[in-house]
Amino acid sequence: MGRKISAAAIGAGLAMVSVLGTSGTAQAHGYSTAPTSRQSFCAQGAVADCGSIVWEPQSVEGPKGFPQAGPPDGQICSGGNQRFAQLDDPRGGSWPATNLTAGQGYTFRWTFTARHSTTDFQYFITRDGYDPRQPLTRADLEPQPFMTVPMGGRQPGQTEAHQGTVPTQKSGRHLILAVWNVHDTGNAFYACSDVQF
Repeated sequence: MGRKISAAAIGAGLAMVSVLGTSGTAQAHGYSTAPTSRQSFCAQGAVADCGSIVWEPQSVEGPKGFPQAGPPDGQICSGGNQRFAQLDDPRGGSWPATNLTAGQGYTFRWTFTARHSTTDFQYFITRDGYDPRQPLTRADLEPQPFMTVPMGGRQPGQTEAHQGTVPTQKSGRHLILAVWNVHDTGNAFYACSDVQF
């Protein structure tokens, strides 16, 4: 009996070391909930065939430095993480979309399952002529974020709300890319939200 308990304790300890010792990850997690991100729709069960993102909407982590660095084109919505490749699939442009009005105020929201020191949050939007049936590339996005929320290394709360103005002169189907830049690691978290103007 004692050996079984010891073996179980050792196994649990090794599993914990494996989780805590993962290099290169922020050990913090979060995702955009407004406008509803692709991973949020998957976690809600509103979209099928999402893979493991259903259980881990907060884990879309990849290299920071976007747009000069970061995940490769075509893999931006997954943060370059192949485990979440379903987020990069445009599904023929049929992802559910949040209705927005160009030029109006909007509250952008994040939910965190673990918090981390933060440099900033950035919000990018697609250019006119964006084709929602194709995987997202840098060329699809306006070159500068339409909103940046500096955090100066502070940690967000369990939720974060950013009041901003939706870009003017947008119409039709677009995509908003939200990026949470972690302050003291080389990583960021990515969230793609399909929107309809």
